[in-house]
Amino acid sequence: MFYSPVKLINPPFFIFLFTQITTINYSRNLKKMKPTLLILAAGMGSRFGGLKQVEPVGPNGEAIIDYSIYDAIRAGFGKVVFIIRESFADAFKEKFETKLKGKIEVDYVFQELDMLPEGYTLPEGREKPWGTAHAILCAKDAVKEPFCALNADDFYGRNAYKVMADFLVASKDSSEYSMVGYKLKHTLSDFGSVSRGICDVDAENNLKKIVETIKIVKRGDDVISIEEDGSETPLTGNENASMNIWGLKPSVFEKLEKDFIEFLKTEIDKPKSEMYIPSVIFDFIQAKDATVKVLEADSPWFGVTYKEDKPLVIDKINKLIADGEYPEKLWD
Repeated sequence: MFYSPVKLINPPFFIFLFTQITTINYSRNLKKMKPTLLILAAGMGSRFGGLKQVEPVGPNGEAIIDYSIYDAIRAGFGKVVFIIRESFADAFKEKFETKLKGKIEVDYVFQELDMLPEGYTLPEGREKPWGTAHAILCAKDAVKEPFCALNADDFYGRNAYKVMADFLVASKDSSEYSMVGYKLKHTLSDFGSVSRGICDVDAENNLKKIVETIKIVKRGDDVISIEEDGSETPLTGNENASMNIWGLKPSVFEKLEKDFIEFLKTEIDKPKSEMYIPSVIFDFIQAKDATVKVLEADSPWFGVTYKEDKPLVIDKINKLIADGEYPEKLWD
């Protein structure tokens, strides 16, 4: 006699089984949805004069990276990937592996000068990294989920990680990216020039245009952009500045691969030429390959571009600790 498999299953049991499977799959999907924090830390810190990525600024030897990871964990990030030079690996593992064990998944990606597409070789005498866009591209095999890419030596503030994590979890469009914007006048150094991406945003908080401005200085209350030919352009200081904190999806890697090849065709023999992620993002927008939502975090930003910035950063972190934003011993 032929028996239908469906009839042999007790209906209430079938409903229970289906519910359990659905719950398990949903839980797995939630875990997969946890975004990744991608920390760009391969720079040599030439203006700072040392490996500023691990320079202690907290009361118990914490670096700015420690506060970034701490904020990312409480915002819901599930993994941190350090993009570093292989020569930095021992210093990073010594500083972070023990304290982060059991708190967040950790991985390392190396960015080296000779990591070039097939058909290209490293020019003799090249010392500078190929730029932030190349750094992100190096993480292609390590990052398979939505991610936030940012600088290792910038303090972005707790809310920046919260709004970024919320965006990365909620956004379903693979070509919808984001950034956190800051007022330009709040991102300058008292001790020398800085490089900033100046943003133009529409009424719906979508990024329209971004221009990498290489040399911006403060002179009293004035903010000045110094061009390559030495000419000067006054700025208001209220411009929306990109501080290199980007919400991206894995779709960006294929785009970056194509753009990096185009970059090398004209720039490979220029020893100081770099491929900056803000410029690449603008190209994506122009080509309608991506949209970028500009997020507001209402968080403080500060960094250590120069050695002289360090005491100011220490003072600001101590004030945040006194205000209850962070514990005095971050990882206890």
